[in-house]
Amino acid sequence: MRALTKSLGDIWHLAVPYFTTRDVGEARFWPIRFRAQERWIGLSLLIAVVGIELGQVAINVRLSYFGRDWFNAIQEKNAAQFWDQLLFVFSPLAAIGIASAILQLVLRAYLTIRWRRWMTEKIMSDWLDGSSHYRMQLTGSSTDNPDQRISEDINDFTTTTFTLGLGILSKVTSLVSFSVILWTLSAGFTFPGTDTRVPGFLFWIALIYAALATGLTHFIGRPLINLYFQQQRYEADFRFSLARLREYGEQVALLGGEQTEHVSLSRRFGALIGNFLAIVDCRKKVVAFTASYAQANVVLPFIFVAPYYFAGKVMLGVMTQTAGAFSNVQEALSFFIDSYTMIAQYKAVVDRLTGFAASVDRARALTRTAPHIEVKTDGGDDLAIRDLEVDLPKGGKVVRIKDVRLRQKESVLVNGPSGAGKSTLFRAISGIWPFGRGEIDVPRGARVMLLPQRPYVPIGTLRAALTYPASADAFPDALVRSTLDAVQLSSFAERLDEEAHWGQTLSLGEQQRVALGRALLAKPDWLFLDEATSALDEPLEEAMYRLLPEKLPGVTIVSIGHRHTLQAFHKRRIELKPAADGVSEPEDVEVAGLAAE
Repeated sequence: MRALTKSLGDIWHLAVPYFTTRDVGEARFWPIRFRAQERWIGLSLLIAVVGIELGQVAINVRLSYFGRDWFNAIQEKNAAQFWDQLLFVFSPLAAIGIASAILQLVLRAYLTIRWRRWMTEKIMSDWLDGSSHYRMQLTGSSTDNPDQRISEDINDFTTTTFTLGLGILSKVTSLVSFSVILWTLSAGFTFPGTDTRVPGFLFWIALIYAALATGLTHFIGRPLINLYFQQQRYEADFRFSLARLREYGEQVALLGGEQTEHVSLSRRFGALIGNFLAIVDCRKKVVAFTASYAQANVVLPFIFVAPYYFAGKVMLGVMTQTAGAFSNVQEALSFFIDSYTMIAQYKAVVDRLTGFAASVDRARALTRTAPHIEVKTDGGDDLAIRDLEVDLPKGGKVVRIKDVRLRQKESVLVNGPSGAGKSTLFRAISGIWPFGRGEIDVPRGARVMLLPQRPYVPIGTLRAALTYPASADAFPDALVRSTLDAVQLSSFAERLDEEAHWGQTLSLGEQQRVALGRALLAKPDWLFLDEATSALDEPLEEAMYRLLPEKLPGVTIVSIGHRHTLQAFHKRRIELKPAADGVSEPEDVEVAGLAAE
């Protein structure tokens, strides 16, 4: 019961936000377009879909009485009654039923896609907000494959929620309606072989029979929930491994690692196959039971009613109506059995989305819960670091700074041994590293930009890669082309609007120059370079370091680098040195023989 309550609570928390949002959306009710709060659009569509579903149940109930009267007319050879029921009862109801089914299909599809779009935008926004996607990786979150959560699980959730929700509504309504019919029709039935009258005899038979079958189905199919959860994970892991191999194909080829990759991929695919076969084995048992149950349902109501028909206590029409009512009650009570596989898959989807949302919330909370590194703006011109302790995600200090001030327009080189925490310190200054405590004061209104050693190059045009994160049309074409020339990539000028996977097309050195071009376009006040020129030869690196202050007058450059040649382009050098306890602390080092700025 506790597990059921939790699952229903998870579904509620995933579903309700859409129907309570105050976001404004646009809808079209041909030929009229209008704007309204998304919740009112969604609720209006939901009410219409539910209303049609209830109407279809009412039609089925009315058709039950049609069947009774029609078969009675056949038994009595009453042609007038036969044609009257066919033409004036069945035909109009059938036409209404068909039209309403088509209308419900359209409205349901429209509501599902609107719900999916809103939910996808909401979850993507939460995932990307405040660098949560990055922090989820740092915390070692158990949430794997966020791409699958967003692209597949949300679609499965919205679609299956409607399928199961409407199914449950329909079956509950049918259960109530046909239970009344079944109870009334079998009110005078006696227990077989006796004269003992049992009110609602067939209703109790249907209830007991379905309850026993439901319990057995759950007992047999319970392992499916976890198996479906694991299957989605294995599928996503295998797909991600293939994509990663494609991305690093050159490195694998240079190292001759194809056989190792083949073994690794085969192992992941083997886990996928093994879990799939376990699903097949479990589903085989479930299908064997549910198929047997379904076949028995075809004849069971007639078996119970036949003795009363043969004894002349009921007519053919009453027999068919009773059998039909029994079947409808039985079908409603058997919804869990018939939908068990779908429910198992749905439970896995809900668990994955709930886990993903919880991981996002934990990542976002890292910047709000104490202790954390607080990056704030003040009215000064310098960047001040006070009482800062930078931690690793799983504990342990890596950098400790009592008081350091980076002065505006004073270029600074930060170096130190590998693992001293240089890159981690830069991440803390940029605001994406929450682990630790202390304050970092950034000048008010200052634009801060950090370029890592390996830049992100999005799939698309080279122009979009150069202007990222701004849009491809954010800068004049002449400026974009002159920037390409400035970073010595003029050979790509004719390919600016070519769609490609530039992260694989360009060398690392070319990618680093694309990133430097972004800085020229973005014009930051503070530019942090985390070995952002490490793939360039020394003459080209020198050209880039001379280019930056020339094109960005007033910029403050803070660099991480190991080459001694970098000292010539910085006025100040800070070295991170491990203290007695192993935590790195900054030390200003005298710089001599600087080149011209």
